Amino acid sequence: MTGIKAAEFAFPRMEAPDLDEMEEFLTHFGLVRAERTPDALYMRGTDGHHHLHAVHKGGTRFIGFAYHAADEDDLKRLAGLPGASGIETLNEPGGGKRVRLTEPNGYQIEIIHGMSGVAPARIERDLLNSGSEPHRRAGRLLRLSKSPTPIQRIGHGVLATPKVKETAAWFRTTLGMICSDDVYAGDKDNVIGSFNRLDRGDAYVDHHVLFCAHNDKPGLNHVSYEAHDIDAIFQDHEYLKRLKKYDHMWGVGRHLLGSQVYDYWCDPWGRVHERWADTDRLNAANGSNLLSVEEGFLSQWGEDPPERFLHHASP
Repeated sequence: MTGIKAAEFAFPRMEAPDLDEMEEFLTHFGLVRAERTPDALYMRGTDGHHHLHAVHKGGTRFIGFAYHAADEDDLKRLAGLPGASGIETLNEPGGGKRVRLTEPNGYQIEIIHGMSGVAPARIERDLLNSGSEPHRRAGRLLRLSKSPTPIQRIGHGVLATPKVKETAAWFRTTLGMICSDDVYAGDKDNVIGSFNRLDRGDAYVDHHVLFCAHNDKPGLNHVSYEAHDIDAIFQDHEYLKRLKKYDHMWGVGRHLLGSQVYDYWCDPWGRVHERWADTDRLNAANGSNLLSVEEGFLSQWGEDPPERFLHHASP
C-alpha cells in the first residue's frame, strides 16, 4: 500500500487555555473568525477554505497538521496504511471526512476531503508603480488600507525534530512531497534541514509546504501565512509592534530558500506564526538541491535568525 499526493496544506491544529486571547491574537495577525464553538475556534483567510487555523480549549499542546486530499479515493488508500485511523466523519465546523496518521515525532497528521468551502473575500489593494512599469497607478494616489491587513491563505508548517531525514522521508512517502532543498552541516549526509513542496506535476506550487528543522526536542517551530504584498508585511509589523502585547520573534527580512519577505510573531503562549509575501514557485520538473548550512539558512537581506528562533519547538 502506497501513499498519495496531498493537494494542499489545510491548517495547524493546537490547543490554547483561553480561546478569547487566541482569537484576539489571530485577529490582530490578520485572520477572521470562521466559526466558534464552546470549546474550539476556527479562523479563516480571504480564500475559499472554511478555515486555516483550528484551536481547541485545553493546554498549550501542538496537535499536528492537516492536509487536503484530491479525492475520497486518496482517503481509502491512506486508510490501508499501518497505524491509520480508517475513514472518519469530521464532526466539527467545515465537516468532511478524514484519515488520521502519526508522523515519526508522534504528531497527528490529518488528511481531509469534502470540507465545505466559503465565499472568498474580495480585497482591494492598489497597484504599485515600479521602474519597469512606472504608470501602473497613473493618476491615482496610493493610500493603503488600515491594519491588520487580511491573510490570504496558509503557506507552510515547520516541524522541529531530532529525526530530520526520517521525518522528511515519511512525508515524501506518505503524502508525495518533493524535496526542494536539503541543508547539511559538515558531512553532506548530515542533513539538518529539509524543505519539501507538494507534487502537483506541471502545476507550480510554493517552494515549500513543510520544513523539517533539526532540534533536540520535537515540536512546532512555526506555521506560516501569506499576506497580500510586501507593504502588508511592513505595515502590520508596525501595527503589531504598537500594540505592545505580543513577542516579536524575527523579521522583517527576505529568506534565501523560498525567497519570502517574512515577519515572525508569537501568540500568547509562544507558538510562532509567520506572515510573508512573495515566494518562489516550483513544479515537479524543477528538481531538488543539496546546500551547506553556510548558504542554506541565509537571508538575502535582514537580520540573521536569532538563536531562540533556531532552537524553538512548541511541543
